[in-house]
Amino acid sequence: MPEVIFPGPEGRLEGRYHPQKEKDAPIAIVLHPHPQFGGTMNNKVVYNLHYAFYNMGFTVLRFNFRGVGRSQGEYDQGIGELSDAASALDYLQSMNNNSKHCWVAGFSFGAWIGMQLLMRRPEITGFISVSPPANMYDFSFLAPCPASGLVINGTADRVAPPADTVSLVNKLHEQKGITITHQELDGAGHFFSEEDQMDTMIGNVSTYVKRRLTETTR
Repeated sequence: MPEVIFPGPEGRLEGRYHPQKEKDAPIAIVLHPHPQFGGTMNNKVVYNLHYAFYNMGFTVLRFNFRGVGRSQGEYDQGIGELSDAASALDYLQSMNNNSKHCWVAGFSFGAWIGMQLLMRRPEITGFISVSPPANMYDFSFLAPCPASGLVINGTADRVAPPADTVSLVNKLHEQKGITITHQELDGAGHFFSEEDQMDTMIGNVSTYVKRRLTETTR
């Protein structure tokens, strides 16, 4: 998989870019967990999400936020990281002008950034939020949430308690014109660290995305 370096707001950003042969393949970016708690683009959940999208025919980019790995800059409380994500999407789109679908997937802190990106970029047609930390970050900017998506978390998540995720989803359910699908994996923790839990989570994501790609609604 080609390593790529592309321009970000604070200097170079390091990524992994996995293109399809088809020129009009859908595109997806995958966003990693919190930089200050060891989050990188090689996090297991992020890596597996990346390959899940690639195996479904997407051209995929995952990258390190500023200050992580070989990406320049330093941690910026999520504000700069959102700008990094926007730059990554710009880079991905610049090489894939004909894509009909554009998805964003994020894990934990990356889910929070991904949902903010969704608000800024009307071309995003779907999202995946894995273990969104609704207890740590304010998601009230999702008013209204512009696209349908999947929120998935474990019932034994001690980092982002399931009750907070449920109340976030309930707020999103009140909005018209979009469908938020919520799935809870019984007994899974924040990182889906048991082997079958990761496989189940990725399987659920793939089933959801494949179904969405056959539908024409947002």
